[in-house]
Amino acid sequence: MTAINVWEYYLAMAKMSDKQFIQQAKILSDATRLAIVRLLARKGSLCACKILDDLHITQGTLSHHMTVLTDAKIVSCRKDGKWRHYRLLPLSLCEMASFVQEICLFPSEDSEKNCTCSNGDKNK
Repeated sequence: MTAINVWEYYLAMAKMSDKQFIQQAKILSDATRLAIVRLLARKGSLCACKILDDLHITQGTLSHHMTVLTDAKIVSCRKDGKWRHYRLLPLSLCEMASFVQEICLFPSEDSEKNCTCSNGDKNK
């Protein structure tokens, strides 16, 4: 029986397109959204009021950013009466990590040898 490398299996199963990666990267490139994701990663499920306290942003600003993050399936929202509790959904982030890891796994060791621009400079 052959041992299965879990990471390679995940890479094969969780393929994110270039377009999906770019969309998710744009969402996370906002400093406030990235701070929210990092906060939820550190503290787990949080009530909106705790996020507001930690990040010192307005309720309207938080609402906008949480809509973007929940629509992107990066964060989930659970309503409890008038309160909303948010938690990180790591699958999208893991898919992004997988996308980048796939690029990093297969670097060309001789890419500089095959570069025509550096060879061309030597001939000048």
